[in-house]
Amino acid sequence: MALELKQHLKLQQQLVITPQLQQAIKLLQLSQLDLVENIQQELLENPALEEIPGTEIPEKSEAEKALDASCVAVKSELIDQNNGKENTDQDWLKVLESYQTSPRLTGGIRGTIHEDLPPIEANLVSTDSLSDHLRWQMRMQHCTEGERRAAAAMLMNLDERGYLILTLEQVAEEVEVDLEDAEGAQMIIQSLDPPGCASMDLAECLVVQARIRYPEDPFMVEIIQNHLGDFEKRNYQAVARAMGLDLEDIIEYHKMIREFEPWPGRGYVDVEPQYITPDVHMFKLGGEWQILLNEDGMPKLRVSNYYRTVLAGAGSKEDRAYIKEKLDSADFLIKSIYKRQSTIFKVVKCILDRQRDFFEKGPEYLTPMVLRDVADAVEVHESTVSRVTSNKYLQCPHGILELKYFFSSGVQQAAGDDVSAIKIKSRIKQLVGTENPKKPMSDQGIVKALEQDGIKCARRTVAKYREAMGLLSSSKRKRLF
Repeated sequence: MALELKQHLKLQQQLVITPQLQQAIKLLQLSQLDLVENIQQELLENPALEEIPGTEIPEKSEAEKALDASCVAVKSELIDQNNGKENTDQDWLKVLESYQTSPRLTGGIRGTIHEDLPPIEANLVSTDSLSDHLRWQMRMQHCTEGERRAAAAMLMNLDERGYLILTLEQVAEEVEVDLEDAEGAQMIIQSLDPPGCASMDLAECLVVQARIRYPEDPFMVEIIQNHLGDFEKRNYQAVARAMGLDLEDIIEYHKMIREFEPWPGRGYVDVEPQYITPDVHMFKLGGEWQILLNEDGMPKLRVSNYYRTVLAGAGSKEDRAYIKEKLDSADFLIKSIYKRQSTIFKVVKCILDRQRDFFEKGPEYLTPMVLRDVADAVEVHESTVSRVTSNKYLQCPHGILELKYFFSSGVQQAAGDDVSAIKIKSRIKQLVGTENPKKPMSDQGIVKALEQDGIKCARRTVAKYREAMGLLSSSKRKRLF
């Protein structure tokens, strides 16, 4: 069979995402801080894009005018308190004069009010990690060379709880020592401060602490090894029968075990604080809600007139193509930023209109809302709303909230109205927080309590919401002491 080449005509539709469209989509999902960083990068790379020099101060917003009026009122009140006299610079001169002639600063060498304080270097705190803390203690321990090498490997393989993430066989194989050396190294580390580190699981960690704190108790270790599950379920009767002890003794043992530290590495986890800069501010002024986009640090941009002139007189075709590309890129970036800000404002305005009861009364009045609701109102695609609400935060009287917070599913009621899942979770949290710890509410009891509030919800839905909030079941929440 002979092979041959043929030409065919084919008509088809294909979506092509241009680089400019990709840039617009990227800008839409950036947070305010990331947007400023992206703009600064574009200013460095695109010579046709420039910041407007000497940008005029924009007209003050209604909130800024209200703040100025408040300052004037406070100043007027202070003048009235001073019998109609306003403080002048002369008053500050008197303060400075009395300060310079004070006995504290007289003498050959003048100091400051902070001269008795230690230097700033003495106040700087450098928190040691768990591995560093244990490594420092290991230097003072008497052990063999094999145990020291195994201990060094263990200290490099501790998780945030302080548990060992490798088996003893793996440790011995990694540093080429005997298994006895690895076992000895583990025992030494477990005895250090905090006790229980390098354990393989919770039971082993608690057993180590029990042997250190109650070395002469004949039942503590056995209870931990065999009956932790019963303690978790508060099944004290089963433990008492198995151990042949009184119920009061088992409850007392549980009190003692609760004083142990299940995660010995907890106090050495160095978590960096995450600071959030809100992208949108929402506040009430004069009885009306105001929306203010955060544009702090965002430069005012324009397309360079110089390069427009250069384009007209460019000689070669390559030069004209390069300059035109940069001019078009700068123009499209400015339009994309404007479109982004406009879309964010429209989405937040729609959220305000649909969730007005939330902003007026509180989280309990959050109504169910999905992306399609906002997309239809703003006349954009759902994916656009999803990008707008990703990684962006709104500051309002109820705190700083992610825009995704306002989108939640609902539970349909018999009357036809939906109840927000967030409202149900909030009510469940209130019920659990006010329950009798000796007789906690079961999931079915929570269902009945919700029905009294006019919320009809299935038991499995209550269990799902409870677990999502990290609330234990009623058997595990029960307290006898």
